[in-house]
Amino acid sequence: MSESHTPPSGSARLNTGVAHNARVWNYWIGGKDNYEVDQQVGEHVAGMFPIIRDIARADRDFLGRAVSFLAGERGVRQFLDIGTGLPTADNTHEIAQRIAPDSRIVYVDNDPIVLVHARTLLTGTQDGVTAYIDADVHDPDAILERAAGTLDFTEPVAVMMLGILNFVLDADKARHIAHRVMAAVPSGSFLVLTHPTFDDELGGAGQIPAMKFWNENATPPITARSGADIATFFEGLELLEPGLVSCGRWRAEPGASVLVPQYGAVAVKP
Repeated sequence: MSESHTPPSGSARLNTGVAHNARVWNYWIGGKDNYEVDQQVGEHVAGMFPIIRDIARADRDFLGRAVSFLAGERGVRQFLDIGTGLPTADNTHEIAQRIAPDSRIVYVDNDPIVLVHARTLLTGTQDGVTAYIDADVHDPDAILERAAGTLDFTEPVAVMMLGILNFVLDADKARHIAHRVMAAVPSGSFLVLTHPTFDDELGGAGQIPAMKFWNENATPPITARSGADIATFFEGLELLEPGLVSCGRWRAEPGASVLVPQYGAVAVKP
């Protein structure tokens, strides 16, 4: 079953003359939903910071492991995926509904090209629900209000915030967003989050010049944060093992882990 809250204005907002994160990220992971300007900026960033493609792949693999763990081992049947990005293989709903066909997933994004591809994204199972809402991460109240049309906020929800709070440049605002959303979900809910870092121990120093170039040549602007700052997004929650680590090393198979300057963690609301 699918539901769409996609406005017809999405294509009208589409600007193919400026590189956009959703499309460049799609390019880095080998997708085809991008334009020449995205490829040019993506190549330049990759030239400055070659590990960026590894980060993109590690982030995507983290999503797969986290959703599989929550649906399979923790019995989560509701997912609120904020900052969806472009649909590729093994999206949140595909992983969750493969394990539990009755899973309910709400995707949230406000990128025009994601809106254009929402129909592809919305192909779910007969037993479950897959919905898409056009909303901005800066407005968590609107996200919660619209998501409540599909999700039952009296039952646990896995809130997915993968690579999204790095587009909220003000640290206090980013913290407020994470805390506000988690305040609205019940005990037993989860926060699943990844975020780029400049921490040296994860090899993050190269992020700084690459992000400066990005902010001068693409949209939306982005920031990296320290592990200590990222940890504050999880205040009031209990981090699951192995805690806040490079996302490539979160519950990865032995020998398959990769160290990338992108933190990842999953925490439960007591």
